[in-house]
Amino acid sequence: MHARMMLPSLPFPSSVLAYTSYIFIQYAQKTSQANHPPPPMPVTELLSPKPKQPKPTPTSSQNAKRAIGGPRDGLGVYIARPDAYPASVIYYDEDFVAIHDSFPKSTLHLLLLPRDLQKTRLHPFEAFDDPEFLEKVRKETRKLRKLAAGELRRIHGKYSAQDRQRQEALDVEPPPEELPLGRDWEQEIMCGIHAHPSMNHLHVHVISVDRYSDRLKHRKHYNSFSTPFFVNIDDFPLAKDDPRRDPDRQGYLRRDFVCWRCGKKFGNRFAELKIHLQEEFQEWRRL
Repeated sequence: MHARMMLPSLPFPSSVLAYTSYIFIQYAQKTSQANHPPPPMPVTELLSPKPKQPKPTPTSSQNAKRAIGGPRDGLGVYIARPDAYPASVIYYDEDFVAIHDSFPKSTLHLLLLPRDLQKTRLHPFEAFDDPEFLEKVRKETRKLRKLAAGELRRIHGKYSAQDRQRQEALDVEPPPEELPLGRDWEQEIMCGIHAHPSMNHLHVHVISVDRYSDRLKHRKHYNSFSTPFFVNIDDFPLAKDDPRRDPDRQGYLRRDFVCWRCGKKFGNRFAELKIHLQEEFQEWRRL
């Protein structure tokens, strides 16, 4: 197994996107082409970065599928050929693929993609009406959330007051057998779906709460993660009369801006919100 963890340069979110690309699991090409899925492999960390590998040349059939679906079908390639995108894929098995979001809306933004062909093209409201499938996705989401929490600690832990004792213990030689618990980074991660997904393939967002990214560019980007438009995975199955089933009628994406952390209202002033989000980010990671 090969694994990678690349160090970001904060506080600039563009650097997070450019440099924070860690790979937990990469299967060999020969194994991925076998008729049966590779066995689960343990997660390790390697700080030495590797160059990105070129994407495979699309076949005519792949081009045809992309032409039909367009950009909204962009997640399909990761489901079909996760081994071909090692720079984006965190891990995969026969049931799921976990990837980095190509347009992260926070300092850490991952996607969990189910590979069940009977479910992957369904709207999440419909797919998660199946209790067995829902529980399977929840279990895998918890797994990815733990990995994400570890990465958040790696990125932000050195700035966090709650992690100070833990960081100091790590610097001791030899380190203690038991480390202080430190900050609960899992509580800093949201896991859920959009009431009206922008991509056709079923996916679960596993995203840090900070909303600090240069890819967060307009109202829909912010409100899609800061209003009931974002539905927590633990809220499923939804009642038939749940208002989140009709996000357009509720107007979630058209709402005025409200800071996710302090509740300050910004009306339509997105530029002011962005400045405030940077200030909140600095305070948040110092907790």
